[in-house]
Amino acid sequence: MTGRAGGAGVVPEPGALVHPPDRPTLLPEGHTNAVGLTLGLVGDEWNLLILRYALLGVRRYGEWRAALPISHAVLTRRLAHLTEMAIFERVGYEGTANRFEYRLSRRGRDLWPILLSIWGWESAWVPSHGESLPRMLHRRCGREFLPVLTCAACRRPVRPRDVVGGFGPSGTWERSVPMATTRRRSGPTGEAGAGMFPETMALIGNRWSAAILGGAFQGLHRFRDFEQRLGAPPTIVAERLRVFCELGVFEQTPSAERSDWLSYHLTDKGRAFFPVVISAIDWGQRWFTAPEGPALLYTHRPCGHPFHTQLTCATCTTPLRGNEITARHPS
Repeated sequence: MTGRAGGAGVVPEPGALVHPPDRPTLLPEGHTNAVGLTLGLVGDEWNLLILRYALLGVRRYGEWRAALPISHAVLTRRLAHLTEMAIFERVGYEGTANRFEYRLSRRGRDLWPILLSIWGWESAWVPSHGESLPRMLHRRCGREFLPVLTCAACRRPVRPRDVVGGFGPSGTWERSVPMATTRRRSGPTGEAGAGMFPETMALIGNRWSAAILGGAFQGLHRFRDFEQRLGAPPTIVAERLRVFCELGVFEQTPSAERSDWLSYHLTDKGRAFFPVVISAIDWGQRWFTAPEGPALLYTHRPCGHPFHTQLTCATCTTPLRGNEITARHPS
C-alpha cells in the first residue's frame, strides 16, 4: 500500500483505507465522504443491533449469537467489517491463540450519542416494541430521563429549524449516499428481530432509507428530487416514501407547482428524529476527514457558532456522558 504521510495519518489508495481506532480516517479525495461512510455504517440494521449490545457490554461472538436472531455468516461478516472500520478491536482471551473478543475502540465508544438518540426517539414516539423497552436512568442525578439535543457551544436546546447550513467542500449528493456494502434482511417493516428499535430500522435500516431521510432534512420534498439528487431507483423511492408516510414520519401534501403532484414533508415525529441524524453526521465528521474539507457545515442560528451536538439530561439539565447512562427495566 502506498500513501502520503500526514500529521494525522496516511491518505490511502481508494479501497485501502486505514482506520486508526484513536484518530480520524483520512479519506481519498473525490470519493465517498464522511456522511456517506457514516450512513453506510449506521444505516445497516445488523450493525446497529450489534453495536447496541456492544455498548451494553457484549464482547464475545457467542453472546451476540445468543442475543440476536443472526446467522453465523452474517455475524462473522459484520464483526469483520466493524473491526476493519476500527469500531472494534479484536483481542485474544482465555490464553488462547484462536479465541477472540471484540472490544469497542475509542471511535466505537464515541457512537453512544447515536444509539442514545435512537433509544430516546423510540421511547417517545413508538408505542409498541417487540421487546419491552427499558427506561433510561442517569446515574449522575439518579433519575429517569430522555436525552435533549443541545448546542455544544451555548448549551441551548436545539430544534431542526435552529440549525442552518448545507454542503461543505467535500459535500455533494453523490458522495453522501452510502455505498451498498451490505444487504438488508428481508421481512416486513419493523420485524425481523429489530426488537427494541423497530421503526428506526425502517428509517435508516438500509442505504436508500437513510439517504432519503437525510435528503428530507436537507430540504428535499418532491419525488423527482429524491430520485434525481440521490440517484435512487424510482421504485425504491416510491416504496420508501410509502413506508415513511405509513409510519407517520412524512406527510403528503399537494405540490405548490401542480395540484396533481405530491410533496413529502417531515411531520413532528419525523422532525423529532433529527437528533439521530445530526448525531450521526457529527460523529462521522469527527472520525472521517476528506482532504477538501468537511462534507457538511452547520451553524446554530441562535448563538451563531458552528453547530456540534451535545446531549443533555432532560431531568437535571447537565451534559450526558456515555458511562453515566444505564437501563431500568420495567418491573
